[in-house]
Amino acid sequence: MKMSFRWYGEGNDSVSLADIKQIPNVTEIVWALHSKQPGEIWENDEIAAVKAQLDEYGFGMSVVESVNVHDDIKTAGKNRDLYIENYIKTLRNLSKFGVKVVCYNFMPVFDWTRTDLFHPLPDGSTALYYEKSKIKQDPSEMAEYILTNTKGYTMPGWESERLAHLKELFEVYSHVSKEQLWENLFYFLRALMPVCNECGIKMAIHPDDPPWDIFGLPRLIIDEASIERLLTAVDDPCNALTLCSGSLGANPDNDIPHIVRRFCDRIAFAHIRNVKHYDNGDFSEVSHRDADGDVGIIDIIRAYHDGGFDGYIRPDHGRHIWNEKCRPGYGLYDRALGIMYINGAWEMLDRLDGGKK
Repeated sequence: MKMSFRWYGEGNDSVSLADIKQIPNVTEIVWALHSKQPGEIWENDEIAAVKAQLDEYGFGMSVVESVNVHDDIKTAGKNRDLYIENYIKTLRNLSKFGVKVVCYNFMPVFDWTRTDLFHPLPDGSTALYYEKSKIKQDPSEMAEYILTNTKGYTMPGWESERLAHLKELFEVYSHVSKEQLWENLFYFLRALMPVCNECGIKMAIHPDDPPWDIFGLPRLIIDEASIERLLTAVDDPCNALTLCSGSLGANPDNDIPHIVRRFCDRIAFAHIRNVKHYDNGDFSEVSHRDADGDVGIIDIIRAYHDGGFDGYIRPDHGRHIWNEKCRPGYGLYDRALGIMYINGAWEMLDRLDGGKK
């Protein structure tokens, strides 16, 4: 595995590259141009500026999370082909700087959905939380809450420029069925695959978070069957997965270790995140320690190790601990603890398996 750490850029993150450099075994920074709106081309000079920052600390920049997909692509809008061409130009530019994986999602309107960004946990920390009953309310209330509690940082998938037109977005998506959304995803990927093969870039889709329909909006990448459908419909090695244990794990019916074992050769990027379920359908994010949640973190790491996973991996959302002031879910301390937990488990498996890497 290649250990990575998500970083939002200078002036847009409480964590510095100097901080990340002190976490053992981190070799890659997962990055993006967060000032770019969906549909815009990422220019060479903008990418080069990030590379210069990462080069100073010896970090690779192989994984981008995310090049956001314009709504016209998701809805088959009139400018779909124009925005796909822009996406292709961005991929070509990224390939010049050694990018190997682009993590993206195809979620309508909202990206990941939480109702509380700083929910108190019994140990005194706080974490992202999903309260099922609140999803039955007006979605604009949740959007307003998110946008007013981001601590001044950009929030990917919750761009204020898009959400200012929330009612219009819901109207557009009201005419897109789940089957049509599937076909729009296939259209997008089939247009990209020749360029991805030419440039050596894998498009690694992130599961929908949470993995069920919300506010009447369809969600696609939600379980083993939907992953199989995606990989079969566009059967190309460059059509790959970002396997997020927390997103899929929000549904207790999803067997994440089994999914990892089945699709390991198509997983380009792994997110390790733990979730605790409640009987009423709520769930909370918790520490990466296996016993603190319900997704089977140790079994998941074992599945990756058994599969000879050599892709990119990162700790996903962490708790907010030790009074850290940070963007929701993306502080330094708990994610660093998560990395050490993953490192320790992986090294022990190496020992038990006789030095297997």
